[in-house]
Amino acid sequence: MACFTPLIPTAMESRLMAKEQNEVRDLREGSYVMINDEPCKITSYSTASPGKHGSAKASIEAVGVFDGQKRQLSQPVDQKIWVPIIERKQGQVVSYDVSDRIAQVMDLDTYQTVSMAIPDDIDISPDDEIEYLELEERRKIVN
Repeated sequence: MACFTPLIPTAMESRLMAKEQNEVRDLREGSYVMINDEPCKITSYSTASPGKHGSAKASIEAVGVFDGQKRQLSQPVDQKIWVPIIERKQGQVVSYDVSDRIAQVMDLDTYQTVSMAIPDDIDISPDDEIEYLELEERRKIVN
């Protein structure tokens, strides 16, 4: 009897598909990096020159994309680090619950409808087109 392997990725495999490895030296301000398993946008990047017995080190300050927390990281520049693959998408607000600040948003490419929390600083109404970030099943509306 032949063994059948399904083509559907497991939860662990799908988690790995949303990120790739790069060297720390390839990172720049404004790019994304994974710090403590949280996708972050780099706000400050600096390097210290190599010492007598060590390699150059990079100091990274970043802010969490979805939680807004500040994080820091210090690594050798030749070290490999995970970089999330965050997609920027367009959507249209289908409905909006003002009391819960939850909107039903239809993706303009796939026509899939998803629920999203609306930040307090953004005013929307039905039929508005919005831009949002997506990583795996996490989404955030951007201005």
